[in-house]
Amino acid sequence: MFYVEEPVYGAAQAQLETAEPQEGVTVVAPHLPAAANEDELGSLVERFVRERVAADYVLWLYTPMAVPLIRGLDPRVIVYDCMDELSAFLGAPLNIAELEQELLGRAQLVFTGGRSLYEAKRDRHPSVHLFPSSVDTAHFAAARKPLPEPADQAAIPRPRLGFFGVIDERMDLELIAEVARLRRDWQLVLVGPVVKIEEATLPREPNIHYLGMKDYDELPAYLAGWDVALLPFARNESTRFISPTKTPEYLAAGRPVVSTGIADVIDPYAKAGLVEVANEPNDFVASVERVMGTNGERQRAVDSFLMETSWDYTWADMAELIAAAAGRPRRSAPTRSPGFDAVVVGAGFAGSVLAERLASQLGQRVLVVDRRSHIGGNAYDHYDDAGLLVHRYGPHIFHTNSADVFAYLSQFTEWRPYEHRVLASVDGLLVPIPINLDTVNTLYGLRLTAPELDDFFASIAEPRARVRTMEDAIVSQVGRDLYLKLFRNYTRKQWDYDPSELDAALAARVPTRKSRDARYFTDSFQAMPKHGYTRLFERMLAHPKINVLLNADWREVESLFDHERLVYTGPIDEFFDFRYGSLPYRSLEFRLETHDTERFQPAAVVNYPNEHPYTRVTEFKWLTGQEHRKTTVVYEYPRAEGAPYYPVPRPENEELYKEYKALAATRDDVTFVGRLATYRYYNMDQVVAQALAAFKRLRDGGPSEEARDLDRALAAETRAMGGAGVHGRARRR
Repeated sequence: MFYVEEPVYGAAQAQLETAEPQEGVTVVAPHLPAAANEDELGSLVERFVRERVAADYVLWLYTPMAVPLIRGLDPRVIVYDCMDELSAFLGAPLNIAELEQELLGRAQLVFTGGRSLYEAKRDRHPSVHLFPSSVDTAHFAAARKPLPEPADQAAIPRPRLGFFGVIDERMDLELIAEVARLRRDWQLVLVGPVVKIEEATLPREPNIHYLGMKDYDELPAYLAGWDVALLPFARNESTRFISPTKTPEYLAAGRPVVSTGIADVIDPYAKAGLVEVANEPNDFVASVERVMGTNGERQRAVDSFLMETSWDYTWADMAELIAAAAGRPRRSAPTRSPGFDAVVVGAGFAGSVLAERLASQLGQRVLVVDRRSHIGGNAYDHYDDAGLLVHRYGPHIFHTNSADVFAYLSQFTEWRPYEHRVLASVDGLLVPIPINLDTVNTLYGLRLTAPELDDFFASIAEPRARVRTMEDAIVSQVGRDLYLKLFRNYTRKQWDYDPSELDAALAARVPTRKSRDARYFTDSFQAMPKHGYTRLFERMLAHPKINVLLNADWREVESLFDHERLVYTGPIDEFFDFRYGSLPYRSLEFRLETHDTERFQPAAVVNYPNEHPYTRVTEFKWLTGQEHRKTTVVYEYPRAEGAPYYPVPRPENEELYKEYKALAATRDDVTFVGRLATYRYYNMDQVVAQALAAFKRLRDGGPSEEARDLDRALAAETRAMGGAGVHGRARRR
């Protein structure tokens, strides 16, 4: 491919200089005497084409002003790539409209860079095609993580509102000046050359900074230091048809964007909720205030949108049109989107951890697909209508004994120390769970001391010659009365089984404390993500090599994208089309209520073993530490049908899972990880540990001894998990 630059005048004689080819492109620079005219330039170009270019070639023109240079050429195809309405620009040549008409008469194809241009040109040529600006997502997404500040921007205070591009008659300079005056605390950073207008006309407020032209490679570093990106274009003839390429570039960088009402920004970006639009200074300021620092939900929609704006994808479509216009057989241009090294099914902990590791440690391109409208899986949290941070799928309390897991997640969040406490409503009283000294004394009106608790349990326990069921395990430790008060009905509601029908392994050790320790967990690390789980996931998935596609079924997506490996975190029976039947799960219904009071209950969670159809009520402000005059709570109702939350650990279900596990072992191209894919109820930290172990296997080409040890430990802990008790960690449908 040869690219002919603008001519350089002042040479002793007409000649062409060619640079060394870069990635298949040779840059050709015409050098002409100062008095040369376009005929001499045309002759120079024609001679070069005859001598250096094969007879079968395509001419690609960006401007009608190149028409005089090609009149003597006979290409197979002429493409007019119309990126702007150049006739509307300040200082446009008087004959540009006439030359464009000539070009439209010769070109076989016309590509337009935006919808407005397409509407303006489509009736002037029989083959006009719309190709809105694409974006090098990976290049600009580097700005989503902190980058070293450019020296000329580092000293500028925050918040910063930024723009990069040509500063010319298309800029609304009055708007820029007025925004700067309205908000003296904001800094407006303008990166780019000033052309066609006098620099004296530029607004010179102290909080407006002109940094000049920068290289393409430098732009992400500037973007990384902006709080909001701007498209402050004037609305006049010169902007009537523009489709700013910087719009998707800003979005790929993770910046919220505010624009004036440019038609090709309104449709599609503003209509899709990706960009804010305002025209008057006060409205523009209000829009900036609205988007500043709140780009999480918008960014997920942005990433889905950008999946369809790859330059590779655009070129594949263009190449097909060129081949058809040339009358050649259609080339094997890709009809699928560019490939990925891995497609990850599920944006919860298992999928997100593996995606992050594959991208950051192995440099792989990863596509994360989730059928839900958000990332984070069941740990997803968001602000409700009252402005309270809530967990959509029930409370998620982080705790772990693994320093490695805690350190890994700490890369993506700050922590708020939190120790979980649970009360149970029994006989009109609220007592601590797990059972401790206060539980016993409150329920029975006693004043036992810690040393006396062992004798008390021994006096009420019902020994069993053989412990076979969950009921056997509980009554043999704490007796029948505590079993009936705290465990039996809770288990029936949660599992739809009586404890006498469940295996003793589910209550291998009923948690009891010989002190007044009321903490639900005793792990070494107990904390909540300071800004919520969703923010944690956003940071984990912000790597430039990770793309996220939401509201999508993985089977449909898998057929569209080439990939070498599939990471699957969904239900394993669904993956194999339920070949051996469905694996049973227990589900939950969540009913949220907001109350006009600062506190609703005396602990984060209150369990209701007996008197209500729900099992527990959670008040989120205990978990989040949020200060608010209102509070939101969630009631949990166990259900037989619904989303698959908890596998049912009965022997017959374990045997069924083993059949699916054997099928999974035959798929070397698929990694099965997570609760649903391995039919285990893991805590969040265990899912993270399992995903890290899976990554090590992929990285090292097989299971390391460390990964084997971790898998064995997880399996053993799951079998012995005491969640069949009041809190119900392991549950069934």
